[in-house]
Amino acid sequence: MQVLVRDNNVDQALKALKKKMQREGIFREMKLRNYYEKPSEKKAREKAEAIRRARKLARKRAQREGLLPNKLVNAKSKGGRSR
Repeated sequence: MQVLVRDNNVDQALKALKKKMQREGIFREMKLRNYYEKPSEKKAREKAEAIRRARKLARKRAQREGLLPNKLVNAKSKGGRSR
């Protein structure tokens, strides 16, 4: 992966490189490969991720259809101490 450094602007090139790496999923890959993950743990993690994705998709769909309000109430504001 490469980026061009224009006008000696290394900061801008670094920002572009980070954006490319983020898009490609390299940071996530590095985080996952930081230590060995047993196949059973990998399977459980992937299943949990799939469940989270499905719930998020269902929630978005329900909001679009008007079954749920678009904004959820902030949990911190509930039952908190008043000033």
